[in-house]
Amino acid sequence: MQLTDAQRIDWLRLIRTEGVGPRTFRTLVNRYGGAAGALDALPALTRRQGRPVTPPSRTQAEEEIAAAARLGARLAATGEAEYPRLLQVTDSAPPLLAIRGRADALAAPAVAIVGSRNASALGGAFTERLARGLGEAGLSVVSGLARGIDARAHRASLGTGAVAVLAGGHDRIYPANHAGLVDEIVGAGGTVVAEMPMGWEPRGRDFPRRNRIISGLAYGTVVIEAARRSGSLITARFALEQGREVFAVPGSPLDPRAEGTNDLIRQGATLVAEVDHVLAVLAPLVGGSVPEARDAPDLADQPVFWDEIDLDGITVPVPAPRLEAPEPEETADPRARLVGALSPSPVGTDALARATGLGVRMVQTLLLELELDGRIERHGSGTVSLIR
Repeated sequence: MQLTDAQRIDWLRLIRTEGVGPRTFRTLVNRYGGAAGALDALPALTRRQGRPVTPPSRTQAEEEIAAAARLGARLAATGEAEYPRLLQVTDSAPPLLAIRGRADALAAPAVAIVGSRNASALGGAFTERLARGLGEAGLSVVSGLARGIDARAHRASLGTGAVAVLAGGHDRIYPANHAGLVDEIVGAGGTVVAEMPMGWEPRGRDFPRRNRIISGLAYGTVVIEAARRSGSLITARFALEQGREVFAVPGSPLDPRAEGTNDLIRQGATLVAEVDHVLAVLAPLVGGSVPEARDAPDLADQPVFWDEIDLDGITVPVPAPRLEAPEPEETADPRARLVGALSPSPVGTDALARATGLGVRMVQTLLLELELDGRIERHGSGTVSLIR
């Protein structure tokens, strides 16, 4: 399949419409025979449901495509040659993926490597050894451009096929000081991909969105140093749901950064202590059939991404986490209030909710954002502490 320029604009307008995520996109296109028909029907359809939406204009879509092109990025649609084959078969594959750099690294068989932002020296050294060895064996290495393990994996695979998945738009690199690393990846013949639009600043729930793409691009995901309930375990869960292999590097039972990986091994993940442990499992899969999704164990609470339109009950909506509204007199920034209640001593979520007057769900969402920013540390007791 190859979209025409007009079709690509229609696809972009539809997926950028409020309330349209990957599942709703597919339902609309199938129901109305294409993106153009869906765009025509959507305003009246949502107006009848009491939630009218207006798709972005053609001009807005053209401007996004032009802005991406100025950075050297282009939009690939599911079914097109550049779109990654393994990602395409996942349940929530992005209809459009903005690709910057050469697509060779996306076409090669890949392994994802994820782990702690606050990595130990040994964890970082092993990451480099593993990524380099996988690259020398002909595998691309996929990661999420985060500090710590992700960055070490990218740098070690620059010469053999590094793939970085962004949580925001191509012009909103996170963390900002990794913009140079993005240029290195592209300059070395690697690939950087993004689902979100140009100008999009990544938020807390954009990182789990990114994680499903990381696992979806790879035959297997290796987790190196992850605390319990960390974002890396979310990536492992997605890998299992997508029918991919999960590997974990064991660590000291005294190190909180190893609690998540040690748990994964206890739950059946393949223990990895050298490159061959990964290659032996993936060798029969690479070049074979695309993995089928399967049920996953309860490794972590599955995050929710999009506040999707319920199309006459045909599409099951995937609700986005809604922050609980504060009382009218509580006008201070909730994130600042939460940071003010944290300390270097561990404290639980319920205690934080009581101290700040925020709902538990809001506290959990804000804690995820703070963890992704590297400002808090999680402990095995379910508590968190502020990193000074």
